[in-house]
Amino acid sequence: MDPPLGRYPVILCLTNTKMEINLISDTVTVPSDGMLKAMLKAKVGDDVFKQDPTVIQLEQTVADMFGMDCAMFFPSGTMSNQTAVRLHTNLGEQLICDENTHIYNYEGGGASANSGVSCRLIQGDRGRINARQVQENINPTAFYHMPRTKLVCVENTSNKAGGSCYDFENLIDIYEVCQNNGLKYHLDGARLWNAMIETTARPKDYGKLFDTISLCFSKGLGCPVGSVLLFAEKDFEEVRRIRTILGGNMRQSGYLAACALYALENHLDSLKEDHIKAKEIESVLNDLAIVHHVQPVETNIILFSVSKSLDQNLLIDKLNKKGIKLLALGQDKIRLVTHRDYDDARHEYFLSTLKEIDISYKNEGIT
Repeated sequence: MDPPLGRYPVILCLTNTKMEINLISDTVTVPSDGMLKAMLKAKVGDDVFKQDPTVIQLEQTVADMFGMDCAMFFPSGTMSNQTAVRLHTNLGEQLICDENTHIYNYEGGGASANSGVSCRLIQGDRGRINARQVQENINPTAFYHMPRTKLVCVENTSNKAGGSCYDFENLIDIYEVCQNNGLKYHLDGARLWNAMIETTARPKDYGKLFDTISLCFSKGLGCPVGSVLLFAEKDFEEVRRIRTILGGNMRQSGYLAACALYALENHLDSLKEDHIKAKEIESVLNDLAIVHHVQPVETNIILFSVSKSLDQNLLIDKLNKKGIKLLALGQDKIRLVTHRDYDDARHEYFLSTLKEIDISYKNEGIT
């Protein structure tokens, strides 16, 4: 009699087999078969002349989803974020953000290089700032020695802080501070899709709060390229001008937009599975002697540090030899990110490999 099929029916023959598993980011995914077929069927035109029907369809779909006036397709989330910064600020002004935010840490100094603005950094709670902190860091407008505060940027989920999600009431409180002080409010929503899986706030809730929202399709949704920026209709010509300045105009980009449309229809539900796997990894890591600390997991990003008696690079090298890639972040942190291409078989292999390595280190007296 055959054994009952469990969640991982193929694992019995894979435990001792080297598999290729890339967990350095959810950007490593490749298009699914359905997505590739959607690309081939896409009707395209020249988007610089606003004549690509698939791009227009995507932009209208996302704008309607969030209840905002306009959306514009961009080649990257960095470019859409930097467009928002330039849209809302002038030379010599300042934006407020958490010290971990992507706009400050991972966009090549774009806020200063592209827009001539400085960043007032706040030490929040795992990437999340609050209304009181924003209020306390607004520079007095009458004191001309200080840069004028013009913009507040938040990131949801927070990449560098380990995929943490904002409580929506917190975002409302910050919105009220922005309204009372004449500040613009931008959301880096590169992984907002992940945040909405874990929280009750819906797209239109976000659309009511923010002046601009950047959304990425090349992470959890598995597209090869692409982000959109949401904004008010009055800003359309300026957003298009800034995208042109930054080199973001594309021609027959409908092939890429078709991937994003397909992902919105077919890939959103799979994000929950990514989160489940991430929390199972968290549970295993917490039981390993070689692991010193695991940051609480909320979505699909896991940050952990190894025991002080163990060099993290040795662990990463050992995993590499097993076909598993993780990312060393520095400051003794290791990051891994679950995604669409990290299937059940790879998941079980990874968990088994972690346990085997932990046992081998215990036998060597290294814990």
